[in-house]
Amino acid sequence: MSMVLEPISAKDEEAAVEAFGRALRVVRPHAKLIAPDGREIPIPTAIYKVLEQVIPLLISDNAVSIVPVGTLLTTQQSADLLNVSRPHLVKLLEQGSIRFERSNEPGSHRKIRFVDLMEYKHKIDMERREHLCKLTQMSQEAGSYEE
Repeated sequence: MSMVLEPISAKDEEAAVEAFGRALRVVRPHAKLIAPDGREIPIPTAIYKVLEQVIPLLISDNAVSIVPVGTLLTTQQSADLLNVSRPHLVKLLEQGSIRFERSNEPGSHRKIRFVDLMEYKHKIDMERREHLCKLTQMSQEAGSYEE
């Protein structure tokens, strides 16, 4: 089994997913599955938390992938996730902006842990948000931003 699973989409099932999400909130934290033989199977807290996070994304037409945090990604997979070119990603790696691993074998490739990539992504997303807030504030002070 691949560690980076295929994206899951709720295309054409948004209403059913939304109804499931509403029902899940009502029965929290005592959600259960009913087996074909009538046996009740409690939904573990960890699985419930995954459902809580996934349902709103599926409802808003976002595809979702589940990736174990320790997964090692190639430079191309990492570049794709950041929506940057592979050469730009390699530059970020060489600058030390993102941690990566390299095996001791000759000609080995760089591998990036998913958790390290997401840490970098969160950091740049926060920096972008701060810059956008500053630009908005400067625009308001200059009188060129309508509220």
